[in-house]
Amino acid sequence: MSLKDTFEQNKQRRYIMFGGKGGLGKTTFSAATAFWLAQQGHKVLVFSVDPQASLSDIFQKDIFGKGPVKIMDNLWAQEIDADSHIRAYQDQIRKKILDMYGLEAVPEEVEQYIQAASAEPAMEESAIFDAVVDIVVGGEYDYYIYDLVPLGHALYYLSMAKVYDEWINRITKLREEMREHEEMVARIKRQKTTEEDHILTELLYIKNRINQSSSILTDREKTAFFFVVVPEEMIILDTAKAAQLFAKFDVPIAGYVVNRVLPPDLEGKDIPPYLRNRIKMQGNYLTEIDKTFGNQVVARVLELERDITGLPMIEKLAGMMYGNGRQ
Repeated sequence: MSLKDTFEQNKQRRYIMFGGKGGLGKTTFSAATAFWLAQQGHKVLVFSVDPQASLSDIFQKDIFGKGPVKIMDNLWAQEIDADSHIRAYQDQIRKKILDMYGLEAVPEEVEQYIQAASAEPAMEESAIFDAVVDIVVGGEYDYYIYDLVPLGHALYYLSMAKVYDEWINRITKLREEMREHEEMVARIKRQKTTEEDHILTELLYIKNRINQSSSILTDREKTAFFFVVVPEEMIILDTAKAAQLFAKFDVPIAGYVVNRVLPPDLEGKDIPPYLRNRIKMQGNYLTEIDKTFGNQVVARVLELERDITGLPMIEKLAGMMYGNGRQ
C-alpha cells in the first residue's frame, strides 16, 4: 500500500504524526503532507512541539509562538512557544487563587512558590503537553499534522498522557476521600454543608482533558503514526527498537517512510567510486528495511538536489510522496 493509499483508504484518520530520530526529514514530510491535504480542499493545521523545529524555515515565514499562522488556502502552521504557555500557567494559577480564596492580591510567599515551580525543568514539558491537548481537542481543522520531537523525547511526550492520567486518578481519589470526611465532620457538628470543592472540580477538568487527548492519540481509527527512516544501519536498528516501545503506549503505527534514497538512474552512469559504493551499500540497507518492516513501508522518497524550503519545493516533495493527482 502506498502512502497515498493509506490516506485514501482511511479517510477517518484526521490526526497524523511523523516521528523518528532527529534530522531525518520529519518536519519536511509533515509540511509536505499538510500541503497535499490542503490542496485536496481540507482545512489543515501542521504543528510542532520541537523547540528546534524548522517549520518557520521550511515555510519561509516567522510562525514561532504566534499561534496558527495561515500559509496558504486551507493550510495553517504553528510552532509552540513553551515559555508563553508557562507565563499563561502562572496567570491562571494567580487568578484561581484569588477567586478561590477571595483575595485581592496573591501573598508574596505564594508568588515566590509560583515563580519557583515555573522554573522546574518538567514545567516546560507540562506546558507543551497542555498546548498539544488544547490543539488536539479543539476540533477546528479537518486534519492535524503533528511534527514530533526526536524519538526519545517523543516517547516521553506520548507517555505523559498515561502518566498524568494515573497521577490525576490518585490525587482525585484522595481529594474525594477528603471531601467525604469533611462532609461527615460537618454533619456531626451540624454545620452548613461544605462549599463546592474547587480543587476537586479542577482535578476532574484536567483529567477530562487528558483523557480526551489520550483517546485521540491512541485511536487507530482516527490517528496514524509514520516513522521516518533512512537507509543507514544504526537508524534502522534504532527505529525498530523505537517501534516496539511505541507499541507499548498503544501508538497506532501506520507505516514507515524511507527518506534520502539515492536516485536509481545513477547506477548506469560514470560516477565516482565513492558514490558507486554508497549506492551499493544503500541497496543493502533498503533490502534490510524491507525485511525488517515488510509491507509497512509505504513510500521511498528520493534525495533531492536542494533543501526543502519554500512552497515550490514543498509542492515538489508532496508530488513525490503522494503523486500530483487530486482526490
